Amino acid sequence: MFLNYINKIISLFMTVFGTLGNMSVSVNYMFSWWGSPEKKPIHLILIHMAFTNILILLAKGLPKTILAFGLRNFLDDIGCKIIVYLERVARGLSICTSSLLTVVQAIIISPRGSGWRKLKPKSAWHILPFFSFFWILNALISTNLIYSIKSASMNISQRINDDNYCYFMLENEKIKWIVLPLMVLRDAVFQGAMGGASGYMVFLLHKHHQQVLYLLNSKLLYRTPPELRAAQSVLLLMLCFVFFYWTDCAFSLIISISSRDNNLMLNTLEFLTLGCATFRPFVLIHRDGLQVKFWHAQWEKLRKCL
Repeated sequence: MFLNYINKIISLFMTVFGTLGNMSVSVNYMFSWWGSPEKKPIHLILIHMAFTNILILLAKGLPKTILAFGLRNFLDDIGCKIIVYLERVARGLSICTSSLLTVVQAIIISPRGSGWRKLKPKSAWHILPFFSFFWILNALISTNLIYSIKSASMNISQRINDDNYCYFMLENEKIKWIVLPLMVLRDAVFQGAMGGASGYMVFLLHKHHQQVLYLLNSKLLYRTPPELRAAQSVLLLMLCFVFFYWTDCAFSLIISISSRDNNLMLNTLEFLTLGCATFRPFVLIHRDGLQVKFWHAQWEKLRKCL
């Protein structure tokens, strides 16, 4: 009972603070994007990533948060389908958006003479077709959930998931072996692109570091370009995503082959599911000082109006 109580408190804390953090990042970048004459593609991608994180937190954390207030079985079949379907789609979108963010940032910081530089988006609007493709792709891959999710309140004899609200019906084997390879292929392609772009950025940052050492030894004035600071922030976001993703996969594998249920392992898995969506906005806030910049800009606007 004590562990369950702690689990509810942690879920409540992560859902509330994660949602507030992602909303803050989204609002900051919206103001930066609309207020700047140059619409940066990276800002649009970060806004989409924050929105994806909010979907994950609300779809996964909201049922647990409501459970913490003593409500049970409040979802019917339609509610279960919507909640679980949105969570699966949002997790797929998180993978795709993280990959796009890393690739675009690697292209932006590539040398001017590089062939990759030609792929740089001319404007932020060129990013929108990628978002449409991501939504369609993940919506199609997750369609099997519409038929396999039921409310636990309707039939408690089935295998209930850890949310205690919905359960998964046994799927058709043909559908299962169509959907599963598509999910694996999606993750492999986008994480492969993410890994390649990250390695390229690490190479460029190392090369830049060597130039910095030369400038400092020569006692020349040096200042880190904003593109490289942004690349460092993107790498931190990527490392955060990779850590939570692969740790989540490892725990899921251990639980699936385990012969008995382990509440501690299930609670840890839930923490990992919410963790990436919760902590990534605070990486940006800490790294880029978003709150300070945002409120300083609003104060300057207010002072001009007065």
